[in-house]
Amino acid sequence: MKKILLFSIVLALFTSCGNQLDIYPHSAISPDAVTESDLPALETGMYSKCQNMPRESFILNDLVGGLVMGNVHATGKDLINQITQIDNDVVQKTWNGYFMTLSQVNNVLNITLNRAESPEVNRVKGTAYFFRAYIYLNLVTHWGGVPILEKSTLENVPRNSAAEVWDFIQSDLDKAEQYLPAYTEVGSYYYVSKDAATALKARVALYRGDKQTAKQIAESMIEKGQFKMDKFEKIFRGQPNSEIIFAFENLTEESSVKMSELFYNYSHPNKGSYIYRPTIEVSVLFDDNDNRKTITWDTFGGQNCFNKYPSGQTGTDPVILVRMSEMYLISAEAQGLAGLGRLNELRRERGLDDIHPTTEAEYMQAILLERSREFVTEGHRYYDYVRTGHGTEIGLQDYQMLLPIPESQRLVNPELTQNDGY
Repeated sequence: MKKILLFSIVLALFTSCGNQLDIYPHSAISPDAVTESDLPALETGMYSKCQNMPRESFILNDLVGGLVMGNVHATGKDLINQITQIDNDVVQKTWNGYFMTLSQVNNVLNITLNRAESPEVNRVKGTAYFFRAYIYLNLVTHWGGVPILEKSTLENVPRNSAAEVWDFIQSDLDKAEQYLPAYTEVGSYYYVSKDAATALKARVALYRGDKQTAKQIAESMIEKGQFKMDKFEKIFRGQPNSEIIFAFENLTEESSVKMSELFYNYSHPNKGSYIYRPTIEVSVLFDDNDNRKTITWDTFGGQNCFNKYPSGQTGTDPVILVRMSEMYLISAEAQGLAGLGRLNELRRERGLDDIHPTTEAEYMQAILLERSREFVTEGHRYYDYVRTGHGTEIGLQDYQMLLPIPESQRLVNPELTQNDGY
């Protein structure tokens, strides 16, 4: 899908500026003035805003996940300690990016909510519910309870509880699933679909500890057969594949999110700024027969580089939000040892032999290891270890199980309380 930016229309509909929580629109036309013929432009603007969030927002879980270090750091823990400062620029930009994007998504929802239903209205509405759920999923897993905002306000808004945020996410995904069309054909994974909402519901159920629901949803996606695990070189080298359920296409003409520029050094043919690099643990994470190895990391000019986003400084790469291997790992984790078959299916797909853990503790370690291998630089690792009670194993201190609320935001909104330990 080539969602080319319609700047004149989008800017007329959505011009916003930062203030308290960076969520309040500076100017906007009345929702009643928007016609159904404007919906494609609204939809395009929403996709663009969501995929143009700060690029670190897509990998924040990796930056504080222990397998990534900065180019001036000696360990992953050094980067964790740098980022978990109350005035850290990465955390502040990510927080701001989520709430600025939320403002646009809420505007789209407010425009579509009271309109007569039609396939196009429902698709745009369902897409907005999906993106709002995705934004809040990132917020709650990084910061815990945050303000729940369904529309713009000039009030200083306090934090809702984490439980309230989780319920809000679930409600939005239920609505997204209701309104979105089904995935129709291979290669249409750059559109949000009902299947993408269903897959994200499996993740949410697992994160909330509802393992029975997580298993049921993940198994329904597997048994449906529409999506299948595929080869890494297809998934991360722009080839048609059966693995991706939803990704941002992130075309050069609509985005400046050059993810691989962060990871490649100047010895790589496409060059990069080498801001983030693998820790030594990454080099021993993969067996030689693991077919994910060289797609995940490789050596250029004697330096190890992450390798999933190949364009470097020359262009942009898709950003994957959900793919089929996650459904196998969700089902495997949700079932405990009874899900070993699903875990070994994934391992065989990736060129590895079956394993045979005998205790639940051994099995959980195997799950975390496989998730670490599968999702390097895809934004999973930090919360995987936090939610399973293994955060200290990746170098986190107790207070770092949540990130700090940016101090700049607390200055403009005194209602925002700080997380413990900061």
